[in-house]
Formats: sequence, structure tokens, C-alpha cells
Amino acid sequence: MTSRNKFPLPALSIIIILAAAPGCATDVSGGGERYSESERSSFYVPVRDGTRLAVNVYRPAAGGRVVEEPLPTIFVFTPYRARHFDNDGNIAETVDAGELGLRHLLAHGYNVVIADVRGKGASFGRRRGMQDRTEAMDGHDLIEWIADQPWSDGNVGMTGCSYLGGAALQVASTVPPSLKAVVSAASDFDKYDFVRRGGITGQFNTRPDEPLSVDLASVPVDDDPDGALLREAVAEHADNDPMAALWNTMPYRDSMSRFTGTRFWQEVGPYTYLDALTGSGIAYFLWGNWNDEPTSQIFQAGENLNAHVMVGPGSHCVVPPGVDIGDLQLRFFDEHLKGRATGFSDEPRYRWWVKDGDDNNPWVTSDTYPGRDLDRVSLYFAGGTSGTVASVNDGTLSGEVPAEEIQTFEVDYDVATREYFPFWPAVLDEKGLTYTSPPLAEDVTVTGHPVVHLEVSSDQASGNIFVYLEEVAPDGEAENVAFSRLALWNRTTVEPPYDNLGLPWHSGLSTDVLPVDPGESYPLEMALMPTAKVFREGHRIRVSVRGADPRQRNIEEIRRDPAETLSVTLGAGSYVTLPVSGSIHFSTDNP
Repeated sequence: MTSRNKFPLPALSIIIILAAAPGCATDVSGGGERYSESERSSFYVPVRDGTRLAVNVYRPAAGGRVVEEPLPTIFVFTPYRARHFDNDGNIAETVDAGELGLRHLLAHGYNVVIADVRGKGASFGRRRGMQDRTEAMDGHDLIEWIADQPWSDGNVGMTGCSYLGGAALQVASTVPPSLKAVVSAASDFDKYDFVRRGGITGQFNTRPDEPLSVDLASVPVDDDPDGALLREAVAEHADNDPMAALWNTMPYRDSMSRFTGTRFWQEVGPYTYLDALTGSGIAYFLWGNWNDEPTSQIFQAGENLNAHVMVGPGSHCVVPPGVDIGDLQLRFFDEHLKGRATGFSDEPRYRWWVKDGDDNNPWVTSDTYPGRDLDRVSLYFAGGTSGTVASVNDGTLSGEVPAEEIQTFEVDYDVATREYFPFWPAVLDEKGLTYTSPPLAEDVTVTGHPVVHLEVSSDQASGNIFVYLEEVAPDGEAENVAFSRLALWNRTTVEPPYDNLGLPWHSGLSTDVLPVDPGESYPLEMALMPTAKVFREGHRIRVSVRGADPRQRNIEEIRRDPAETLSVTLGAGSYVTLPVSGSIHFSTDNP
């Protein structure tokens, strides 16, 4: 035990240390050794306040012998249990998660350490708030503990997707001296804008907490064979702050949480610590998917952290087709933890997949984020009817400014779907207003963030607006491409505290709340989620407007009786701008 080890291993910890083994093959990154096996050990490690966290250490091995040479280490911090028994009684391990690529890193000369956050899994402690400063400092302490171990060369990286990716950025904001590089996928940069975009909660972070039985299914650490310590640890989890209630009771960015006693949105927003994140010298690689709400945050973080960014097709934490995430991370970590020239940093900073584009070459690379240098084409909302509208053929999209008229609809709160955790909103055009273009005369590629402008009023002193950009096939089937949401009280745009890619930004601060007078029309400006999508020839572009969304978990709480009536004023103030290269042309043959 070295003199720098402030958090020593408990005396009862079991560590498997065998004789050293040579490597088996040269790896694809141009150096290092390939190892065919690994050895695992687990134990409790106390952090600065004495709380014991469950830690699993995986070390490369070959021929039954663990590597004794000090190696760099990849650290993963999870609330989802490093190891647990599944419903069939088999052991499931985070180290095997395909989106993390950890086995690949082990095989190429990296140690892997996976720890349960306090208050979850097999760790002791009470979780005060998801990804709070306590949790971030716990990660800081574990990284410095890792750097002090004889099997570590002192260089540590972090990786993770979803919560795990967010944990990596939170820990990085505490600037552990030994942390050199971070891979963060499908996570947030501005927690308020992510969870409560536009001032309205969505699905992320708002579902009910798991029962304690989930944590009790964790695999006990090695020196706890009968699970007595596990049961003792999980008993402490009963005092965790409730996550859904934590988020749902803070309507404003500057709300003081009654659970934590802090302005919690700012405490857990990575952007709050932007100076620390950028001044630390830590390298960042971020990735996500187009059909996933965090991707908007990925581009914010990418630009503010000077990170490399990859976005592919698909849903939450889905590795893009043809991408070996293990090898991609290997090149990144080899460069920043092993000092090898892999060429990763020399590549363009942004790489994204164009949906429905060239099947042979769907990837685009650039040193600027998608859509930055593109012109915008405006399509105006028009209609031919007034009064309550129920048909999916309500209105049209056109390049011409239409005559002013008002369309109204009652908010339909019966929008629930069978999917409990919908990462992408369903197409429910019958629940509101729609504006549809004629068929496209040629393919149009939309790249970046569409922006919608609307003039809206409510018959009540409230109003939540949901907007969706869709592609409609010739047979009428629609696909949701991008979306956003905004509460009428949060309609003022202000200067953001970080680079928001030139998009409209709504603060959500209590000091910026504006009154909503029934019947008064208000102009709104909303940036939709980013996309890179070819709207195909013969297909149509549609914008849908609703007053409720199935991803609102508190839909019963916001249901009104009588239902709220929303009105959209059509004309020069209601339109969508699409970032495209060139123009948009519609077919004159419009059935």
C-alpha cells in the first residue's frame, strides 16, 4: 500500500493475483498485447466519508495468469448493478454490455473497474439525488484509489451510456488528477433542458423508483458469501430520495429542491461545471443515436467540450451498424491513456449517419456540427377551415405566406401507448392539428435542428405545446423525425450560459416566467431535436401540433376538465424552418 492511498482496501477483500503472462497477439490499434482471458475480484472500498462502495476489478490474463505489469484502467460507475442475478438465476455482468465494449478493452491491455454508485446495487449509503455532487465526488475518490493500486499505471479513463455516460461527465467535472479521457453516450449536458425541456417533464428520469428487491438481486462481493453485507447495504437504500418526485417538484431551473436543499438542476447540470470540464485537459468522445432525445444534448456537449462526436441511426444506446464500439474506444483510449498515435484526434470532430441516404455511404464527416453552415427554408402552416379540427388532412405546408386564420383543437389527454419506456414519441396525428406538404418532387436532406415558430393561445391560464416533424409515405404511413415541447409560461428566449448552437433557448428560470392570459395569442420559437434525414421523393413533410404527449408520465395530474382548448393563428407567424442544402420543390401532381 503506497503512501498516496487515501482509501485503502478493506482487510477482508479478496484479490486474485497470479503470475504474469505474456500477450498473445498484436492489437488493431498498432501496439500493446492481446489477452484471451481476464480475472475478476470484488470488494468494498470506502470513500472519503467512510461509505463503502461495491467495486469489481477485471484484469487481463492469458494462460491462467493475470498480468502483473501496471496497466491503464477504464472505470464505469453504475446504478444498475455491476453484477446481478437475472430472472433465471444466471449472473449478468455490466462488463458484458455490448454498448460499452469493455471486453475488447480488457483483451487489449486495459484493466476495467466497475462500481455501484452509493445507495444502489451492492453499495452502502443513501442516494441523496441522482448524479449529485456526493456521487460525483465518490467517483473522484474511486479514480484516485484506482490510480494508487499496484496493477494501475496511474492513467484512468471512463466510459458509459445513458446514466453511465452522465456519471462519467459528472465525475470528470470534479477533475480527478488521474482521469485522462471520457467516453459519454446518450446522456445530458443541461439536466433541466433534458428532463424538463421547455418547462415540461418527459419520460427520462421520471419513472418510479425500483423496489429494494432489485438491489437485493445484486451478486454479493467476494468477501460476503452469505449476502449479509449486501442485505445491510440495501437496507440503507430505503432512505434514498425518490427520483421521480425529486424532478417533478422542481418546475423551474432555479427551484430549490425540498429533498436536497439545493437548486438541484444546477447542481447536476454538467454545463454548470463547464470551466472545470474544459480546463481539466480531459479528452472527450461522445456518441448517440438520431431516434433518442439525448442526442440534442450530445451536440451541445460536443461543441462546448471540443469533443469528438458520432451519431448513428436507431434508439437509445444502440451501437450504429458497422461500428465496432470496442475498437473505436480502443483507438481513443490508446491515444489518451497509452500515448499511442492512433490518428483518432486527427479525424473530423463530427461523424453522423444520414437516415434514408446513400446505402453504400451513409456516413458524413465534418469539423462542424450538423447543419451549422446550411441555409434555412421556411414552410408556412396554412389551412382552409376554422373551428375545431379533427381530420389528419387539416392543413398544408407551403413556401408561400398564407392568409391569416385561426385553427383550434381540444387537448386530447388520452395519448397513452402500451410502451412503458418510449425513447421516441409515437405518431398520433389524430390527437391535434397537422400541416402537410404536397409530395416532394425530389429528395431533400434535412441536416441539423429544425425550428418551429407558432402563434398560440389557450382558453385557460396555461398551455403545453408539443410539435413533431414527420415524413409521410405515399401510403399515408408517417414517421416521427424530430420534435420539441414548450410551456407557454416559458416562451421568452434569452441568452444561454453556454454555446447553444445559435438556437432559441428558454431559461426556465422563475424570474423569466410570463403570465398566460386566456385567449391571448403568443409567439413561440422552438428548436426541434436534430436530425440528418433524407425526405424522399414522393413523400410529404408534415408538422403535427398537440397539447399532450404519451411520454409525460404525469398525464393524469395535468388532465383538465373541461379539456383545454388551444388555438394556432396561421399566417406569417406560424412556420417551420428546415436546414437544407438548396431548395425544396414539390410535385405539381398532387392527388
